[in-house]
Amino acid sequence: MYGTESRKELSLTASGSGCGCCSTAAGANREASASAVEYGLEGLTCGHCVFTVEKAVAAVDGVDAATVELVPGGRSRLVVSGAADHATVRDAVTSAGYSLTTS
Repeated sequence: MYGTESRKELSLTASGSGCGCCSTAAGANREASASAVEYGLEGLTCGHCVFTVEKAVAAVDGVDAATVELVPGGRSRLVVSGAADHATVRDAVTSAGYSLTTS
């Protein structure tokens, strides 16, 4: 079969939270940065919500990367690396239709 010989095997995580490429442990490794700031998010329910917020925040001047850890029905987490200020990040999240938590 064409192309199958280059497929990469991804192991399942021990916690059962998903495959090796999209588990919370894998996400934590991607977002590690000396200048990363963590925010709580409300209103996210699916992958499309995650994409919308990541795209809006990544477009902000001073943001190097934006990663969302989705917790459907709960407090999701946004990690932003770069030099963008809190108000600018909040405005980007709000313009995408979501909100930062106050705590």
